[in-house]
Amino acid sequence: MQDDANTLTVTYPANPTSVGIARCALTAFAAGVGADYRQVEAVRLAVSEAMTNAVLHAYREDAGEVHVTAALASDELWVLIADDGCGLQPQAGRPGLGLGLALISQVSDEMAVVPRAEGGTEVRMRFALIHAGSGGTSPPAPAGDKATGMRGGSAGRSSGQRACRGDRRARRPA
Repeated sequence: MQDDANTLTVTYPANPTSVGIARCALTAFAAGVGADYRQVEAVRLAVSEAMTNAVLHAYREDAGEVHVTAALASDELWVLIADDGCGLQPQAGRPGLGLGLALISQVSDEMAVVPRAEGGTEVRMRFALIHAGSGGTSPPAPAGDKATGMRGGSAGRSSGQRACRGDRRARRPA
């Protein structure tokens, strides 16, 4: 639910479909609060990794939820991905290469993984926004046509508003 123009708060079921839905919602939110193309792509990657970690590792047997909050504070975008699960623990036999947190730390300006007082884990990510005309070095968004090879196409849309890859299944009626 979009609380106001500068805050987004949503709770998703901890399942693989939610990763794409959350990624789409948060990249659209980032673009809406002024993130440039490169920052929107950084948010896309970081959210994918944090959501995937919560879905794969937070809950062993029982179904659970992933809580997502995004907020604009000054010229910073904060994204919080939290679960109520078993916390961040090594789990033998679980999928993944263990690179997700390292990727998040590379694409965000700040990242922290903290235990939640009520149980579970929260990944906190900060992105310092570079606004157009502020001397930022990010390139413009690609054109999104067959010549560029971009999937989903972004022609006629601002950065962050191109079609979300892998999210088509989530839009079908249940």
